[in-house]
Amino acid sequence: MIVLKTPEEIDVMREAGKKLARVLDALKAEVKPGVKTLDLDTRARELIEAEGARPAFLGYQPSGAERPFPATVCISINETVVHGLPSDYVIKEGDLVKLDLGLIHRGFYSDAAVTVKAGEVSQKAAKLVWVTEEALKKGIAAAKIGSTLGDLGAVIGNFVKDNGFEVVKTLTGHGIGRDLHEDPYVFNFGRPGEGEELKEGMVLALEPMVTAGGARVRQLEDDSFVTADGSLAAHFEHTVAITKNGPEVLTRV
Repeated sequence: MIVLKTPEEIDVMREAGKKLARVLDALKAEVKPGVKTLDLDTRARELIEAEGARPAFLGYQPSGAERPFPATVCISINETVVHGLPSDYVIKEGDLVKLDLGLIHRGFYSDAAVTVKAGEVSQKAAKLVWVTEEALKKGIAAAKIGSTLGDLGAVIGNFVKDNGFEVVKTLTGHGIGRDLHEDPYVFNFGRPGEGEELKEGMVLALEPMVTAGGARVRQLEDDSFVTADGSLAAHFEHTVAITKNGPEVLTRV
């Protein structure tokens, strides 16, 4: 069931989103060759607590996962698409580092992700990152009252395909509010005019997950998802409110 948020609830989510945006901006600035991903996780928790909020992912068990997530931030490297675990891995020159994190503020969730280029990356990797971020921007621009989820998916998926890449079809965005994952599923492909119509008060986490190779992924024992063919992946995400004045990105300073 899709839950529409009141203006007062969106105000709280706006606060949550700005807090997360500040955390993510500070965290991505620390991504560089030589940094251990476990240290980024420690820093993420410090930053969230400094905002007077709580980590959304720590101890959270998403549908289909074997166990609760044991960290504050998902850190997914190169072919890992999402749900990567922080570890003793040391970031290398040329890595694509995906940071996906959320927080809880006054009972409401915010969720965002970014792909960071560690030092100099290949031309193809740079294009992949650019296309994924642009696809998110195009999806956000289409998120207006009266549009449909199929409209969003078509805009995102067609742009990605036109640029020679693939969206992961089995991983999706989602509604968000008092729960991290609410209805509806927000697919990154679709047909214009199909699916749920967007209404004022809906809040969606839009998150294109794009690969440089095939669209298939596989889930590892640690619950992370990697590309089936070992190709690079990129991921961007924002929490977006559907308002009478158009889409509002809540996870932006």
